[in-house]
Amino acid sequence: MAAFALKINGQTRQVDVDPNTPLLWAIRDGAGLMGTKYGCGVAQCGACTVYVDGQPMRSCSLPVWAVGSSEVTTIEGLDSKEAKAVQAAWAALDVPQCGYCQSGQVMSAAALLNLNPKPSDDDIDLAMNGNICRCATYVRIRAAIHSAAKTLEG
Repeated sequence: MAAFALKINGQTRQVDVDPNTPLLWAIRDGAGLMGTKYGCGVAQCGACTVYVDGQPMRSCSLPVWAVGSSEVTTIEGLDSKEAKAVQAAWAALDVPQCGYCQSGQVMSAAALLNLNPKPSDDDIDLAMNGNICRCATYVRIRAAIHSAAKTLEG
């Protein structure tokens, strides 16, 4: 066990974990933030997506020791204009079914709109490719991203 001071959602949180513990478990068990989900455990489904220094990363495969002084943002701390537009579109279009993957989906969609405010269907498919939805709400996810993009146009 080792003590780590993780910067999560603008706050420093102390967690005492094995250095090889995946960031996901430091966030959930160490910091008590339950919005980030465990999906596959091998960085293939995207349910555990968080931002590390603003970049979407799979927290289930990132060891705590590798985070260092980086800023971690979870779904609880996501408050950009892109995130707000995505969350509003998600609700308006009733995107979630079971909802399990949605925090990772929203994190990836907001990151896409931050980099590309007018994504095409192909851009969306490429950016969201690593986020798996077992309920197969992909058509509504794509529609919600287009809706969020229109909202951001003003």
